Amino acid sequence: MVAVATVAHALDDKFVEGRHGMTGKRIDLLAFTPFRLNRLAAEFSGALLADYQHFGIDVPGWRVLSTLGIYDEPQSATKVVRSTRTHKTRISRAVAHMVELGLVEREGRDRREIMLRLTGRGRKTYEELVPLMLAREERLMSCLSPTQRSALEGILATLETSLGLVHGIEPA
Repeated sequence: MVAVATVAHALDDKFVEGRHGMTGKRIDLLAFTPFRLNRLAAEFSGALLADYQHFGIDVPGWRVLSTLGIYDEPQSATKVVRSTRTHKTRISRAVAHMVELGLVEREGRDRREIMLRLTGRGRKTYEELVPLMLAREERLMSCLSPTQRSALEGILATLETSLGLVHGIEPA
């Protein structure tokens, strides 16, 4: 039993030591993939914020608006939470704010499932924001060649699939 534990420990040490950005039992945070992805996401989010903040929308609000914007029919708040991987409390607050702004309306079938839809004003705001967001994305991604962009899209899709995340438009 001790021999198995020793071999497992030795393999664990070898794995950790052999991994980019890691030495022994220490992690070089700047080379640690989850941190790098999070840091990039924060930078991209911050760059996009300048565009939608003009409309009185914050990050969770943009997530609500953009999730609802791709559908013509009402969607559940649960779907927004699942699609964006944002905590339900943050989405709930964002929805309340978006309702105050007149961008989203609630349709309650019952207390367990609240359906959300963009108002006319919300749809207009979404349609104004989409070209801004796409142009910002283009500027942010302009440092990549078409081949690199394609590879990145494939890698992201693989990671999303392996984690069971929604990617792309889901059927209503």
